[in-house]
Amino acid sequence: MNKKYYQLSSDLTICRIVNGMWQVAGGHGQIDHELAVADMLRYHDAGFTTWDLADIYGPAEDFIGDFRRRLSKVKGKEELDKIQLFTKWVPQPSRITRSMVNGSIET
Repeated sequence: MNKKYYQLSSDLTICRIVNGMWQVAGGHGQIDHELAVADMLRYHDAGFTTWDLADIYGPAEDFIGDFRRRLSKVKGKEELDKIQLFTKWVPQPSRITRSMVNGSIET
């Protein structure tokens, strides 16, 4: 296996360096959306195919959505199979119920 990637399971291989989307959460200055998506494509072309998201990362999902659409348009839909997206849910501190978890998954 290529040392740039790590096999987590028989059906999941990820890049050893994960691209974090926390930078788009705010507080890090103005972000040029088009330039950011173009940079994401360059990262992908360099083999960085794994992305970390969270619901608290502001517009991170919008950036990833645009990146995926552009990647599919430029390289073909099969290229989408080469990326991995990890996310997490960060609820407000309180008692967490099953209903809250299910509601967050469904939205």
